[in-house]
Amino acid sequence: MSARLTTAVRIGDAARAILRKTRTFPDKGYGNHTDLRESNHIGVEPMLLALSMELALKAWWVFDHDDANVMISHNLTKLFGALKPESQQVLDAEFKKAVVPYHSNGFYADYGIRHILEQHKSAFVDWRYLHEPKPTTMKFELSAFEATLEMVLTEFEKRYRIEPVTPLRPS
Repeated sequence: MSARLTTAVRIGDAARAILRKTRTFPDKGYGNHTDLRESNHIGVEPMLLALSMELALKAWWVFDHDDANVMISHNLTKLFGALKPESQQVLDAEFKKAVVPYHSNGFYADYGIRHILEQHKSAFVDWRYLHEPKPTTMKFELSAFEATLEMVLTEFEKRYRIEPVTPLRPS
């Protein structure tokens, strides 16, 4: 149990660190740069956010399946689908409560977390290789994806708590 928990927490911490780092990028507006070199993070941010979501879902997977051998995939939809049904339900319910009111999507009557993960399922690979032609138009809903990622990490962090432990010293 502790190896699984330790691995899951480490993966979750890495996901949170990537999210924190992307929030330090200058100007989320992309286009108000006086020096164009300041906009070099365009493309990097979607890739890093997708990697962070991948790690967040893998942390859930490790916790769900009591297995430190993380599923090997970059596909966000497959990773979400591999979670236990209870975890999928928790994340979808929280998505509808915490994300949808601020990032609604008129294309879906019952907009759920699967929709945003499906839309961005291969974002890590697609945005990592910007120089390669893609069969579809690349679109990344930055604010909705970031809010979803924050929600997934927050819900994951509710699954455990860290207690400081002071070792006993022999007398």
